Amino acid sequence: MSKRHNVKAHITGNIWKITTTVGAEVSEGDTLVIMESMKMEMPVESEVSGRVVEIPAKEGTPAQEGQILVIIEE
Repeated sequence: MSKRHNVKAHITGNIWKITTTVGAEVSEGDTLVIMESMKMEMPVESEVSGRVVEIPAKEGTPAQEGQILVIIEE
């Protein structure tokens, strides 16, 4: 049985760029999303290796701390 892992925003800011796609194989430490807050770019990295199954985040939209950005299936 596969396990789903939610990658969440660790800051409140804007989603500047999404660097992955649904179906992509990712490794622990890969940058998935780049957020912008207070004119600084902050990478959001994968905490697990697996396959991207959903990307609820949308480029150019605001995100709250704790909001799910990417869902990975281990």
